[in-house]
Amino acid sequence: MSKKTAISAALCLCLAALAGCGGGTGGDDTSAPVSFREVPAQRLNYRFEADVPPSEIKVTPAMIQKRNEAVQKHFDENRPQEILDRTIESPDKKRIAAVYRQLTDEVAQFRLDIYSPDGQLVKKVTHEEMAVHFPDTIVWSPDSQNLAFVAMVRATEGMVPAVPDPLKGKGPEEVAEESPDAEVNANVNAEPAQPDTAPGEPPKDVITFRTEQIYLCNADGADLKPLTKNEGLMYFYFVWAPDSSALVSLATSITEWRVKQARMQGAGEVFLPEGRPRLVEKNGRERLLDDYATTVRPVWSPDSAKVAVAFDRQIRIYDAVGERPTQAAIPLQNELLIASKAWEEKKKAQEGPGALATPDSNSETAPGPPAANSNSNVQTPTSALPDPSTLVSFNPIVALEWPEEPLIYFQTAFVKNYLDSAENVSSFARWHRLILSPQQAVMETQGN
Repeated sequence: MSKKTAISAALCLCLAALAGCGGGTGGDDTSAPVSFREVPAQRLNYRFEADVPPSEIKVTPAMIQKRNEAVQKHFDENRPQEILDRTIESPDKKRIAAVYRQLTDEVAQFRLDIYSPDGQLVKKVTHEEMAVHFPDTIVWSPDSQNLAFVAMVRATEGMVPAVPDPLKGKGPEEVAEESPDAEVNANVNAEPAQPDTAPGEPPKDVITFRTEQIYLCNADGADLKPLTKNEGLMYFYFVWAPDSSALVSLATSITEWRVKQARMQGAGEVFLPEGRPRLVEKNGRERLLDDYATTVRPVWSPDSAKVAVAFDRQIRIYDAVGERPTQAAIPLQNELLIASKAWEEKKKAQEGPGALATPDSNSETAPGPPAANSNSNVQTPTSALPDPSTLVSFNPIVALEWPEEPLIYFQTAFVKNYLDSAENVSSFARWHRLILSPQQAVMETQGN
C-alpha cells in the first residue's frame, strides 16, 4: 500500500483496523475481484474525499414525466366530474398510472387507475373508501411489474382519528412521543370479500388504515394489497431497489409528525418530515433499520444489496440481503470540520471575507446520532480540530446519491425554507464522496 501523507491520514477513517486508508491488498494483488454484494456492510473500508464535483445524475422516466394526452382526452370526454392530476408511465411504457380526484374530494386525497398508453381504462385500482396520499411518491418498480403508492382510509366527517390530536388543547411540548415501533395491525375498514361487479371496478375487499400505509398492485392494477400494516405509523417516502425486490422507506408515528409540524409552523418554517428508515420486502416482511430519524432520503446501492442513510454528519450503511445483515456507521464530523476550514480559507483567499457572509448560517448544530456502530480506528485529536462555531460551511448532510458500487456522494448545505419563501436560505452547498473498498481480510478470504 502506498504511503499516505499526514493530511490524507487525518481525512481518512477506516471501518476496520487496517494500516492506512482504502482497501488495497498490497503490491501483490493476485486475488480475484470481490463483489460488493458479498461484503458485509461492517467489512467495508472507505476513503473520504471533500469538495468534489457532483455525480452525473441519471435521468429517469419520473424526472421527465409528461401528461399522457390520450388519458387526458379520456377524462375530458368520459369523466367530467373527475380531475386528472398527473399520469405516471411505467418504465417499459406499457402502462400508465392515472392519479386523479373527484370534484367533491379533499384536495390532498387522490384516486388511482391504470390505463393503456392509448387512453383505454385497464383497471380502477382504489375503491371508494381508499384515499391516495403523497402523490409525488407514487412510483413503478424498475421492472414495471408493480406500482407502489401510499394510501389510507378516506377521511369523512366525524371520523375518529388513529390517535388523539396533540394539537387540541395543548402545545407540542406537552405531548409525549409514542413508541416509533408501535405496530398494531388494526383493520379499521375491512369489508367482506366481494367479487368485482365489473372488469373496470376496483376490489372492495382491500383493507385500509387510519394512517398512511404502502400499497402494491401489479402492472394491470390487480392484486392490490397493503404492503405495510402498521396502524399508527405514517409511511411518507419510499424508493425501489434497482432489482425491484424491495423498498426502503421512511416512516414516523402520527404523533411525532404532528408535533414536528406544529414546531416548524410555529417557527414560520416549511414542514420537513423526518422518519426512521425501514426495509420493506415485496412479501410484506419489514425490518426497522435504525432507531434514529432523518429527513434525508435513503438510497440503494446499485446491486440492491445495501442501503445508505444519512443522519446529520454521519452516514450509515445497512445490509439489505443475507441471513445475518450487518450495519456500519461512518462518522464524518472530524473530516468535515477539517475540510470546511480548508474550503473557507481558500474561499476567503480567492474572494475575500465577504464571500462567507450569510444570515443565520450554522446558527445551531444538531448533535446527530452517536457512532455506536462505527469500526473506525483512526481518531484525530480533538485539540487539532477547528472550532465548529467559526465555520459557516460546516453543515449537515442534506442529500445522498449512490451511482456506482464503490462511490457514495453526499451533499452538505445550510438550508432554511420559510412559509414566506422570500426569506428562504440555501447556501454553502458542497458535494463530497466516500470511496468504498472491501477489507483486506475479506479479499484474502475470497482469493483463497
